[in-house]
Amino acid sequence: MSDADLSAEQYEKHREAGRILAQARDEAAARVDVGESHLEIAEYAEDRIRELGGEPAFPVNISIDHEAAHATPGIDDEATFGEEMVNLDIGVHVDGWLADTAITVDLSGHDDLVEASAEALDAALDVVEPGVRTGDIGAEIESVIEGYGYNPVVNLTGHGLGHWQQHVPPNIPNRAVDSGVELAVGDVVALEPFATDGSGKVGEGPTEEIFALERERPIRNRQARQALDQITEEFRTLPFATRWLDVDRAEMALRRLKQQGIVHGYPVLQEAEGTLVSQKEHTVIVTEEGCEVTTRSR
Repeated sequence: MSDADLSAEQYEKHREAGRILAQARDEAAARVDVGESHLEIAEYAEDRIRELGGEPAFPVNISIDHEAAHATPGIDDEATFGEEMVNLDIGVHVDGWLADTAITVDLSGHDDLVEASAEALDAALDVVEPGVRTGDIGAEIESVIEGYGYNPVVNLTGHGLGHWQQHVPPNIPNRAVDSGVELAVGDVVALEPFATDGSGKVGEGPTEEIFALERERPIRNRQARQALDQITEEFRTLPFATRWLDVDRAEMALRRLKQQGIVHGYPVLQEAEGTLVSQKEHTVIVTEEGCEVTTRSR
């Protein structure tokens, strides 16, 4: 989305979302340690976002070891952190204007894999400017990660951020591609390198705790109807977690909504060979001089 489409006030909401998100991310990451609760960390970050004046743009993703995306604690989840690789992926919106960020907190002793995705993000940020092609950004990411002896996850990408929309064009690949589009002044995009010591591809796992509205239509079941009312009023088109629903038997209500095609789920994405994945992500606004990173620590 370019500057022709957004007002100065709307850009400032993107920036405010980024400021809130940077603080919530840093505070949540500092709390990740062996023995700590997944659910408590997720709820801490989501509550902190609200305290700081924003709203979660999607449920806090807590991906462990071979997981790459879409993992979030369930209702009454009792999981705790072990000596594992932990990826936190967090989003904030202010009136629907978004920021998206991720960081790896490594409790497993694989520093190089963490550095690979972090340095790849730095390299990508260095080349972002008006006119750069998304495939060239991917080439920078791929070169750094392969230089560490690892593979980029090629079927996950960075992405644009829209109003009440977490993923919009353009996609930002994590490898060199001949196709792609040129970035323009005012584009708001999330750059999101993933590095792995596996094959570089992810697939869908058997579980899902994150959902989003697909379409509105009547439904007779009372709990499902109450859940749909909350979804359309609070979350709109943004992803939400089962544990966010203020209805009895939330899992059953969601099952009915999914059966009717009203919501769709996001299965947890896992590295195909079951190997480790690290991640680093920032949101940027493309400027005349390069880019403004909205989610950088202050």
